Amino acid sequence: MAEKGEQKSSYDLALLLITLALVGIGLVMLYSSSSIVAQQRFGDSAYFVKKQILFALLGLAALIVSKNVPYTLYRRLVYVILGLSLLSLVLVLLPKLGHRVGGARRWLRFGLLSLQPAEFAKLALVIYISYSLAKKEERVREFSIGYLPHLLVATLFVGLVAVQPDLGTAVTFVVLVSVLLFVAGVRVRYLVVTALALVPLLAIAIFRVGYRWERLLAFLNPWRDPSNTSFQLLHSLLALGSGGLTGAGLGSGQQKLFYLPEAHTDFILAVIGEETGLVGICVVLLLYALLVCKGIKIALKAPDHYGTYLALGLTLIIGLQAIINAAVVMGLLPTKGLPLPLISYGGSSLLTNLAALGILMNISGQSRASPQGFQSWIMSQGSRPGDAMARRREDGKPRRVQRRSSKTLVARSVGQK
Repeated sequence: MAEKGEQKSSYDLALLLITLALVGIGLVMLYSSSSIVAQQRFGDSAYFVKKQILFALLGLAALIVSKNVPYTLYRRLVYVILGLSLLSLVLVLLPKLGHRVGGARRWLRFGLLSLQPAEFAKLALVIYISYSLAKKEERVREFSIGYLPHLLVATLFVGLVAVQPDLGTAVTFVVLVSVLLFVAGVRVRYLVVTALALVPLLAIAIFRVGYRWERLLAFLNPWRDPSNTSFQLLHSLLALGSGGLTGAGLGSGQQKLFYLPEAHTDFILAVIGEETGLVGICVVLLLYALLVCKGIKIALKAPDHYGTYLALGLTLIIGLQAIINAAVVMGLLPTKGLPLPLISYGGSSLLTNLAALGILMNISGQSRASPQGFQSWIMSQGSRPGDAMARRREDGKPRRVQRRSSKTLVARSVGQK
């Protein structure tokens, strides 16, 4: 018993080291990419990195707390978490409460601190969807039970975020929910029809807003308007190209000197590429790949379906955003304002991601204590939980009846002996 309790309280060392490595790289590169801008704007070259260190300490505290709080607790508080998250997304839209920056109303300001509710909404949405899918697993393939309620809640979140406006985060919400629903066993045709319905809505959102359309054109042809809409992308590619194999050296990058906009936030990966080269880029991407693989492994070994969905969703919060950010910086996707998780400047993002990793570590601890979890079940039953559930219902043999019949056979065999 003592050994089992020790397993539950121990940290997942590999996941912890990956997390600390990414945060450490973020602080070093944040100072390198922001010191000149911070000195000009605030007279303090360490202005941004000081604030990031503060949020990193708060985030590590959140990681420790969430690591030691059983993840099953969020299941009991799911509607409180969901309600508070929706309330914050509504409050940020109110003129007297929401803080507008660059034409977008995305922040709630508390004195010197600004928080972005959309970042915390990712965590709340994943907790709710995971809880609901685990609760309805026997009927997850039914449209009115397994799909429609999740679609409505997701639509509410996506709508509130899209009107800020924050199209990138809204798309992230859609992908997050879609992946979780697919893994749970929701019928693929529901997801396909919804995706097709979203295409014209996405097109309208792009065409009706001038800067989005211009960004799309700049993505398709970066040399179309090099001094305006393509300026950021071209300087990002220039930074990556000039870095070569090993880079120009820490602090020696040129694009951060008022050439590359948002060098310390959305395009910090370009600065990493310029100063540490292809080697530095590969190290960062490898760390994210290891984190995602670790998260998926934890999801497969989770002791219950709720833990599986939750672990997968938390992993997607970080992995999906890292993929999108890297693709934008490399010119593989249109420019969108999504930070690089754990590395880019941004307190709300850092707090959310570290808290999510703490929950993931808690699930990992429970998994080691309960090795017979989802992995062995899914290998024996089928590719997705909902698919296996549906096959049992179609066979007309509920699990309870099968267990009873097997016990009866054992009793008969013993009697014959």
